[in-house]
Order: sequence, then C-alpha cells, then structure tokens
Amino acid sequence: MKIIVDAGHGFETPGKRTPDGMKEYEFNREVANEVKRMLTQYENVEVYFTHSDSRDVPLAERTKKANQLKADLFLSIHANAYGTGSWNEANGIETYIYTLKDVKAYGIAKLIHKYLIHLTRRKDRGVKAGDFLVLRETKMTAILCECGFMTHREEALLLKSTTYRKTCAEAILKGLVEFYNLKLKSVGLWKVQVGAFSKKENAETLAGELKENGYQAFVFYDQK
Repeated sequence: MKIIVDAGHGFETPGKRTPDGMKEYEFNREVANEVKRMLTQYENVEVYFTHSDSRDVPLAERTKKANQLKADLFLSIHANAYGTGSWNEANGIETYIYTLKDVKAYGIAKLIHKYLIHLTRRKDRGVKAGDFLVLRETKMTAILCECGFMTHREEALLLKSTTYRKTCAEAILKGLVEFYNLKLKSVGLWKVQVGAFSKKENAETLAGELKENGYQAFVFYDQK
C-alpha cells in the first residue's frame, strides 16, 4: 500500500509558529520523518512525502501528487493554534476527516486519535469533519491530525520536545498498524563461525577465550 505522510506548511509559512518563535513545520516534519522511519519496518508499505524543506509546497500540488501516485492514504500532520497568535488557554488534540459519513476515514481517524490521546495524555477534542483542501481534493482516504496548540504555553513546550514528537509518531503508527493489520518485516541473522576442530578440547579452549572477551560462544558437534 502507498501512504502519503504530509508535514503541513513549510519553514517560511507566515504566522504558523508559537508566540516565542518555533515554526509549526519544525514539529510537523520531525513527526513525519519518524512516522516514515517506523513504517519502513513493515511489509508491503511505501511511504511518500508531499512537503519539502526548501519551499512551502502549495496544497493543490500536494493533493495532485497524492492523486497521481494513487495512494491509499493521505495523512497530514499539524500543530494547532487559536486566536491572534498570543498565548491562550485553548489546548488538546483533534483529528479531522472531510466528512463523518466516510466510514473508512472515520475508522482510521478514530484509531489514530485514540492512541494520540492515550499516549500524550492531552485533552481529547474529538474526531471532527473539516473542509480542508487536502481532505476535500484527495481521491483517497485522508485524515489530518492536530497534535497540540502552539498558542498554549505547556503544549508549545511539548511540541518542541523530541520525546513528544516521537510519542505522536508512535501513536499514529499504532493506529495505522491496527487498522491495516500491518506486519513487521522478517529479520534474518548473519552468523559468524570462528573455526572448526577435530578435537573437542581445542574447540572448548577457543570458546572459553571468546567468552572472556565478551562474546557469546557455544560448542556443538557437526557430524558429516
């Protein structure tokens, strides 16, 4: 399956920042990077970005790319804001889909939202319908996560922290894994053999030396 992970806005988007200067894109991109990193550990998943570190990609360009890729899911990551840009008391997490009648989008949004609330322990503002272009113009299932308010002092500190960013990414991943029943890739092991001996005592001597140097070692008899 193809998943679009979209970090909302860009470094130079006017107005999208905390009152003390953190740009929203700083949070969005780090969560997007972490979600992509974790998703690559699962079978049959391709992850694409529609954002860019060099420019603020227009919304229509983002949805066009997603539609051209014929993605299965469009996931847009954001931080919220309220009022005129100064500190205030609005806080919590909310997740958006285009219409609550979209059963599939609502199902995914509910799962991701559940994990966001559970892992971050922030206020639950619910799953809502929103007439956002990236939700309206995408031809696939689309959701948008607002992971906290930049205009709330406590949440602004969280949005700046590496731990909170990874927590949000983990919550998003958990929702996706559960909804799509994603399976981790199998991991093989490369083994190293350090010698073979006709006499058991020689093998045991080498195994003892390896253990003294902190390596795991065992002796077995391989009968040809």
